[in-house]
Amino acid sequence: MALTNSQYDSLRREYDKRQFESHRRVTDHIEELYKKSPRIKEIDQSIASLSVKQAQKLLEGDTHALIDLKGSLHNLNKEKDSLIQSLGFQPDYIEPTYHCPDCKDTGYVNGKKCHCFTQAAIDLVYTQSNLRQVLHKENFEHFDLSLFSDADIDPITNLSPRENMELALHKCKNFVQHFKEQHLNLLLLGPTGVGKTFLSNCIAKELLDGGYSVIYFTSTSLFDVFHNNAYNRTSGAQDSYQNIFNCDVLIIDDLGTEVANSYTTSQLFMCINERIMRGKSTIISSNLSMGEISETYSERTSSRIYKNYDLVRLVGNDLRLVHK
Repeated sequence: MALTNSQYDSLRREYDKRQFESHRRVTDHIEELYKKSPRIKEIDQSIASLSVKQAQKLLEGDTHALIDLKGSLHNLNKEKDSLIQSLGFQPDYIEPTYHCPDCKDTGYVNGKKCHCFTQAAIDLVYTQSNLRQVLHKENFEHFDLSLFSDADIDPITNLSPRENMELALHKCKNFVQHFKEQHLNLLLLGPTGVGKTFLSNCIAKELLDGGYSVIYFTSTSLFDVFHNNAYNRTSGAQDSYQNIFNCDVLIIDDLGTEVANSYTTSQLFMCINERIMRGKSTIISSNLSMGEISETYSERTSSRIYKNYDLVRLVGNDLRLVHK
């Protein structure tokens, strides 16, 4: 993920801030415990001095020094944990907590960028940082099936909106559950307001929490990136273009709302085909039917989608009107 110097510096400051806050939190907790139980401070001092003393013995050739140290430390830490619990805290109260336990908020694991840093860069480059805020509300945990009617049986599926959504939920959860080994693709079709974007956000939340990189685009903003790559030959535009093919999950929302022409048709086929070739997952939502997708974007594109995407057809009334 290519970043300008200022963007990289901004991310590094954020990671430095996280580490500082974690260190300060641990320091505050330790000082709190010391005030409530001076014995805990004595134990920490004993552990420090004992470790130095035994290390010196080990350097002098005392082969039993390490064994003796482990035994002494075990007893001291056991007493310390007991004292902490007696004060109403868990033993990990003085352990650091991290936004990302994999890199411990350094942004790197074994010299390579952590998945959290990669996603942070994606959020910054594509100005999708607000996606995290949306996902706090739009996720599987907050999905309310009661909003969907048991009546109004759809003549095509012979299912009520609620039965239809139960099947859609199952497909979406299966997408997440087997993502690591299968890398499936989803096509969410249906009229406005039946839950297509909500479902794609549910999937995005689960995969982001699992450490996968996710890029979200409306169809219009996606084609803007394609256009910038073709006509604005800067390194930034080219990098943004390549990231579309390299991210773990690409979400294209509201396909068909952009101005369709021969250029968008060719670019959509290229995008879909390239991600299929790379084994990368894509989620597309659209108000169009499969027939309309074929008419708008060519038989070649619809054929790729038909063969490689799991179709989720949604029915029902506009949920925004239901909420009102």
